[in-house]
Amino acid sequence: MSVRVTKSEFGKTSAGKEVELYILSSSAGIEVGVLTYGGIIPFLRVPDRAGNPVDIVLGFDSIAEYENGRGYLGALIGRCANRIGKGRFTLDGREYTLACNNNGNHLHGGINGFDKKVWSAVVENNKLILSLVSPDGDEGYPGNLSVSVSHSLSDDGVFTWEYFAKTDKDTVCNLTNHSYFNLAGHDSGDVLSHILKLNSDSFTNTDEKLIPTGEILPVEGTPMDFRQASPIGSRINQDYPPLQLAGGYDHNFAVRGKTGVLRSAAFCYEETTGISLELKTTLPGLQFYSGNFLDNVKGKAGAIYNKHSGFCLENQFFPDAVNHPYFEQPILKAGQAFRHTTSIKFSAR
Repeated sequence: MSVRVTKSEFGKTSAGKEVELYILSSSAGIEVGVLTYGGIIPFLRVPDRAGNPVDIVLGFDSIAEYENGRGYLGALIGRCANRIGKGRFTLDGREYTLACNNNGNHLHGGINGFDKKVWSAVVENNKLILSLVSPDGDEGYPGNLSVSVSHSLSDDGVFTWEYFAKTDKDTVCNLTNHSYFNLAGHDSGDVLSHILKLNSDSFTNTDEKLIPTGEILPVEGTPMDFRQASPIGSRINQDYPPLQLAGGYDHNFAVRGKTGVLRSAAFCYEETTGISLELKTTLPGLQFYSGNFLDNVKGKAGAIYNKHSGFCLENQFFPDAVNHPYFEQPILKAGQAFRHTTSIKFSAR
């Protein structure tokens, strides 16, 4: 095994907490940075077809920029990824009210979600394991939730997140990573020419605030159909209400296959670098987001991120699932364990 994990200091939060940077490096030349602040991936370097390293994720240079920045760049998301309508849900006969931080709805765990926490870190067998405890009532959620996320990199270019959580009271748990990818390089402009394939036959329709209506619609015959590989931008401006409401793609796709089984969810390729990624997940949904709300974001190394400068592939239970009983539920019962895996294989040709 020739994967190495190194550690250095990255800075301090505004509250004075030390933040560490861990770098996972493989013999194939892939380097993944992980911060203890937010579990953020500040850079991910992959050799292009000529062997030159390309940083393929959007990010910032400092902790202050991550604290003040928008868009959840590179962060771990919890307790609940995506949106919960009106910040309310009922569990075990009790209604819970959460912070509404997005158009009157709850988004990505609230005002101080897992993306704003400093995680504890240990390295075991070349795996970086980040952990935290989210106390009962944190952002309005019930139960003391213990979370750990293992990060590993293989010699053949597979980067893997293994999510684990347990609770002492029934709660909501829906964890993901919010990296923005640009396989031509984080500072290379828009991703509209990237070739994308999604292993999905349907998506969850939403209202004007991007809350699911409850309808699961077929992709066939719509601009949402990525069952055959096609450019991200080829149909993004079509006169199709779900696209117009979101300003592009910001939709949850139902991943083919059984929840709990690691299976292919997405493939993306970029011609100028030759870099590709194949994403696998055990989760039921994949939020494909085309960076619609990026607007003059001042990123790392002087880069400016504008609309469609990156795309996200957020693996998750469906948005607002707690308010749609026939969606698979992100309910973690007391005494049970949340165990899910997402992996991405990077290569170049």
